[in-house]
Amino acid sequence: MNNDELKNLIDELRALPRETEWVEFKVNNDAPDDIGEYISALANSACLLDQPFGYLVFGVENGTHTVVGTVFRPRDAKVGNEEIENWLARLLDPRIDFGIHECDYNGLHVVVLKIDPAHHIPVKFKGDAYVRIGSYKKRLKDYPEKERKIWRKKEKEDWSKGICEGATLDDLDPVAVARSRVNYKQKNPARAAEVDTWDDATFLNKAKIAIQGKITRTAIILLGKNESEHFFSPSVAWISWILKDEHNVEKDYDHFRPPFLLNIEAVYAKIRNLKYRYLLDNTLFPTEVTKYEPYVIREALNNCIAHQDYELGGRITVVEGPDDLLFTNLGSFLPESVEKVIEQDSPPEYYRNAFLAEAMVNLNLIDTQGGGIKKMFSLQMNRYFPLPDYDLSDPGKVKVRITGKVIDENYTRLLINKTDLDLKTVILLDHVQKKEAISKEDASWLKKMKLVEGRYPNVYVAAPIAVATNKRAEYIRNRAFDDDYYKKMIIDYIKKFRSATRQDIDKLLWNKLSDVLDERQKKNKIRNLLTALSTKDKVIKNTGSSKKESNWVLRQKG
Repeated sequence: MNNDELKNLIDELRALPRETEWVEFKVNNDAPDDIGEYISALANSACLLDQPFGYLVFGVENGTHTVVGTVFRPRDAKVGNEEIENWLARLLDPRIDFGIHECDYNGLHVVVLKIDPAHHIPVKFKGDAYVRIGSYKKRLKDYPEKERKIWRKKEKEDWSKGICEGATLDDLDPVAVARSRVNYKQKNPARAAEVDTWDDATFLNKAKIAIQGKITRTAIILLGKNESEHFFSPSVAWISWILKDEHNVEKDYDHFRPPFLLNIEAVYAKIRNLKYRYLLDNTLFPTEVTKYEPYVIREALNNCIAHQDYELGGRITVVEGPDDLLFTNLGSFLPESVEKVIEQDSPPEYYRNAFLAEAMVNLNLIDTQGGGIKKMFSLQMNRYFPLPDYDLSDPGKVKVRITGKVIDENYTRLLINKTDLDLKTVILLDHVQKKEAISKEDASWLKKMKLVEGRYPNVYVAAPIAVATNKRAEYIRNRAFDDDYYKKMIIDYIKKFRSATRQDIDKLLWNKLSDVLDERQKKNKIRNLLTALSTKDKVIKNTGSSKKESNWVLRQKG
């Protein structure tokens, strides 16, 4: 820009309101770190506000927007032996373009930094991202809603729809192409005979994998030969499977590239979907199931493939632990929340890879767009297992954990005994069993429904009432004894052995208490019995040094 153009730009910026989040006015602040942080903040704020540029202007007062000039000479400034412009560019991640412009404004020196906005990835300086809140520079991590919004900012052009220049049908795996025909006919049985008359180019067009005979990035991801990934470099399409033990130590791994249509099954085959045996009250439940529902595994993996932000250059990962699977893909979770997806049970308004997602639907890899997540939750609920955990704490990453064991037996019993619970209620109960926070209103509602016990926020899933049965023996086994019976047992024990620790009393009563009570409730029951005997009945007393080192003895009469 020439001097007149710069003067006109400065006048336009000065005419803006006093608090504009994509423009900052300074006079002589030339601290390099401060400038770097402002570049990050202005780039991110310009992105959020859909501005073509952010601006850092030296030589204009912030409060009055009066031009006063500056002594800052960026062309002469250095950090160590490095020019400040190169130093700043090197420490920005990802690197964005910014131009340093100087002008003479009516005899006063003014400097303008013209900064490109962030492009769907927050701009960091020295590892930290910043943002403008009003006229203040703040760390972006303290405003997660703004960080999520930046990650959601994508160009309207669908990356997965892009043409791979130079790619031909020869770059596709013939086995994968043949398999895609089978899948397409399964999805569209009425067209099966017609499909057999199409050549490969026609089929790929009809299945919306190619466009007018041209090979798309979607075609390479799903059907490409192993070595064909270079067509969309530096983006990558990899799936990494990692096996870890109970100490989180890596025991095995494998990596999978295109064609994903075939390698989805290869990843699935790596997962040790062993039998899981559990028995509740000896009568309630089938004793053996697989740890993971196959549909849930495939849906979670296919969602990673469909929603991965391939431009970030990272991998999809499947980490297998002793009792869970953790699926991770890069890119923000575009819907507002998982709960909203389940509630609406419909496709979201926007897909990161709409072309790829549609092709995966056509090839019978994922359900009709929008319904897969709810089905995953429903299947876990119907197996009486913990629900999928969606970790969205990192705005640039989605993590989904599938648990393959019972966490809280009360939760499982409750689902078995109360088959009329809706999914929304089960999701709340799942949060409770995992000791995750729920609102006070939700906790009150669950307590009113007699589904949880305890005092907020320390609520826990209530033990369900035993199911009615014709077996008298089972009824007697589950029936609680009278409190006087337990008290007499404690007194008789102390009379015989002269004293008793809490551990002694636990051993004495534990197997006598009703099986309807869980471990926590049994401990509370014994504590209440001891309290009653010592404070109300005044029969025993604790001579131990503390509750943990209790020593109960009989009180002396008189």
